[in-house]
Amino acid sequence: MRMLSRRLSPALCLATVLLSSTLSAQHGGHDMSAMSNDTVRAMRHNMVQAIPLVTRADPSAGGIARSQFAVTQLVLMSRATFLRKHAQFDGTLNGEGLTMPNGELNTGAAGEGFVDRRHPHTYIHELMLTGLGAAGPLSYSSSAGRGFATFGTDDPMMRPIVKYPVNHHLAQILERAVLIGAARVGPAILEGSTFSGDEPSMPSSLPHMSRFGDSWATRLTWLPAVGSELQASYARVASPEEVSGHGLDQRKQSYSARTESADGYRYLLAEWARTVERDHDRDVDVFSFESALVEASMLRGPLAIALRFEQTDRPEEERLAEPFRTPRPASDLSNGGVTRWRVATLQFGTPALTRGMFYGFPFVEVERLSASPRDPRSLLTPQRLYGTSNFWMATVGVRLRVGNPHPRMGRYGVALPNLH
Repeated sequence: MRMLSRRLSPALCLATVLLSSTLSAQHGGHDMSAMSNDTVRAMRHNMVQAIPLVTRADPSAGGIARSQFAVTQLVLMSRATFLRKHAQFDGTLNGEGLTMPNGELNTGAAGEGFVDRRHPHTYIHELMLTGLGAAGPLSYSSSAGRGFATFGTDDPMMRPIVKYPVNHHLAQILERAVLIGAARVGPAILEGSTFSGDEPSMPSSLPHMSRFGDSWATRLTWLPAVGSELQASYARVASPEEVSGHGLDQRKQSYSARTESADGYRYLLAEWARTVERDHDRDVDVFSFESALVEASMLRGPLAIALRFEQTDRPEEERLAEPFRTPRPASDLSNGGVTRWRVATLQFGTPALTRGMFYGFPFVEVERLSASPRDPRSLLTPQRLYGTSNFWMATVGVRLRVGNPHPRMGRYGVALPNLH
């Protein structure tokens, strides 16, 4: 218990600081008479969130059942508009490097040197400044800072199911130094971005500015009706897993359809993503990974229900002595096979606990997973890694929140579909 207390104490201190700053902004905003009404309203978009949870995975890495208590998604999010709505700030601080430095138990997950655990995100998750303008029917914006490239779907943090899908690194490009331009005419939104291709290697990682501009992405969004959207995007990412730039490049595609009711009680997302890893020295494609995902949620009376079905390919790299870690950077440009994960997730949420600005949402999530080698010649198969090809995972927790959440995450300026 003393070890657990020592591990959580810095996280609780950070949560206290974030909570205090949010409460100060919420209550103090009405007293700042020198600020414009627009700015005061923007201050109300501050939010603190934390999700304490217990997860049981059977089996997990090493082929044994494991349990974990963690505080995940400890974040302070802020969105503000100013200069008569010609400028916008988006910021997200993430404390997962303190609360879950060894990752969150999540069978099937992979990325940034973790496997079967979701990696902690960087302390500076987003820090973006945007300028907005308009000319006749055209509205436009430019954004710069650290954040999301113009590719794929929203960060799973802002979606109903708490456990991240296996396809997180196929479906989003995040935590990059990025420059974005966006234009909007009627229901059509076009975005383009250039960014640094390197992924973070630890929560404190900063972008390597020497690599800025070595990668790019573009995204087209069509809004056929209020609350609905179609999205298509393409990206070229230079050597994301090798900071020196000598690793495999990625060619990425994403297509999605999304709809959400005005009250947020009904939500549906369907997406398909594909990543091809390419050896630029030999100019040949080496590996490809695909993902298909459908998720939905509905609020019926006091109960919330969410479902997700996913099929995602995952590369199998050699493990370190710690079964949840893989070498970063990889020791070579090969892997021991590709595993196809099929995951069904069901979440039940009990009535939310609210008091003033405080919101608590208890939930239970159950996942049934199966895994099979995409190629029978693979060296690292589920049977060899885990002793089985079928898995269960159960999670019990509560989403704690103070303040107003962002309706979306990963889009800036005129690219926000709900912009009026």
